[in-house]
Amino acid sequence: MHITNQEKTELIALAKNTSKKVETKSILIVEDDITFSRMLQAWFKKKDYKVVSASKASEARKRIKEEVPDAVICDLRLPGEDGISILAWIKTHYPKVVVIMMTSYADIQSAVSAIKLGAYDYISKPFNPEQLFLKINEAFSEEDELEEEEIGSEKDKKPVTSGKYVQGTTEEYVKLYEYVDLVAPTKLAVLIKGESGVGKEHIARMIHEKSSVSSGPFVAVDCGVLSKDLAASDLFGHVKGAFTGALNDKTGFFVSANKGTLFLDEIGNLSIDVQTQLLRALQEKKIKPVGSEKEIKVDVRVITATNEDIEFAVDNGYFRQDLFHRICEFVLEIPSLRESKEDIPNFLNHFLKISNRTFRKKILGFSPEALEILVNYDWPGNIRELKNIVNRLVLIETEKYISVKSIPDHFKRKREQTVEELIHSQEEKKQIEDALKITQFNILRAAALLNIDTKKLYTKMKLYNIVHV
Repeated sequence: MHITNQEKTELIALAKNTSKKVETKSILIVEDDITFSRMLQAWFKKKDYKVVSASKASEARKRIKEEVPDAVICDLRLPGEDGISILAWIKTHYPKVVVIMMTSYADIQSAVSAIKLGAYDYISKPFNPEQLFLKINEAFSEEDELEEEEIGSEKDKKPVTSGKYVQGTTEEYVKLYEYVDLVAPTKLAVLIKGESGVGKEHIARMIHEKSSVSSGPFVAVDCGVLSKDLAASDLFGHVKGAFTGALNDKTGFFVSANKGTLFLDEIGNLSIDVQTQLLRALQEKKIKPVGSEKEIKVDVRVITATNEDIEFAVDNGYFRQDLFHRICEFVLEIPSLRESKEDIPNFLNHFLKISNRTFRKKILGFSPEALEILVNYDWPGNIRELKNIVNRLVLIETEKYISVKSIPDHFKRKREQTVEELIHSQEEKKQIEDALKITQFNILRAAALLNIDTKKLYTKMKLYNIVHV
């Protein structure tokens, strides 16, 4: 039988495709509830994952050293040592491993802190394994997306991906990336400014990856979720018996980030007392755990970020001026989506690809009408909001293209302040002024009186132009 050259080529291609082995992803489940652990193992094995388990931290470390998994699903509460310490260890030694934390409802705040330390996501118990499966798939899809992404030339203005975000190509973004490249190899303290959701942690990670300490850990901390009473302990650690509830010694974020980068997001939320300790740590490169007389030397590059007007806080005595000058040796400002509308289609298409993989959909793109609405929207939540809405649109869309009917109504109308909202604003301003007057402009006491945090109080004072005369 005669085989043509074209047929021969097709047969060779078919043979190659047939011989390709589908890579089996591996998962480590760290859970001390043996029954629940076995249930998860059985479920993931049915989904063709390679699964192993561990019931305590030491066993988990041993398993990971023997064979590094693609993902770790770890309970937040474990006997002897909590999941946060395992997470910190994994991200220090195996930063590419995807970590998802399992937690009870009462531990949500700790779970959010875990994300800042490098966890991909968290899931609250009880949950349907299908929810966890979607999160795992999303994480792996994003990793695949990064591996397959071909970075185009700057001339072509193709979007560049890094981490969970796609980089912009407008003039503001290009200048931002130039500054990142300039400052990353130096030892200058960097302050990153930008609205909520613009990707400040993403830029901090870029600086770390381009720095001389890129081989060290990157520890991200959201100062907005730190307990006011325990912030010093979280940052600098504590010794056993330092205060009620200090049952064991604790390693703080500074020590966890030693020889690497510590990213302090929303730094304006720290109390004046903690600001004082932070200033000392930055100046002397030493920290003192709560309850200890012993100082510990640390070699940490600190990058900070804020979405508030920190100069306003300094001018009005809410943030130490000397600390401000110490952390802002170099300032980076990330543009909002409103300032870079040209990039919105790039961002939308980037997250569309990820959402398609996550939800196993094949949406081809956005209709012209839908794209126009999304480009002209104000995006108060910036890239974070954009990613969330794309997930929603892909999930509910039944056509080949995202249509106008799938877009929520508030995206389609211009935001205008109603009479009722105007009256509410005037009343709110008076309440804030009264609280500040009663407390003689003591911000902590005024915030407590108003039942809001200090960050929100600063924001409202800026909004209503309330200053300490």
